[in-house]
Amino acid sequence: MTLLRCRQCGRYTLRQGCPSCGAPTDRPGPARYSPEDRYGTYRRALRRATAREEGPSAGKQEEA
Repeated sequence: MTLLRCRQCGRYTLRQGCPSCGAPTDRPGPARYSPEDRYGTYRRALRRATAREEGPSAGKQEEA
């Protein structure tokens, strides 16, 4: 059993569907860290490729 959160109203529940509005629910937090992460290599490669496309100043604030 895991705690789930409604996508529409934000209510927490243990059910797959929200008991108040009927919308689907999903996990509220990120996935747990695992040293045996099968997809970590792909995730890091995607992050690096995205950073290269955005350029060296990605994420930095412009100075006036």
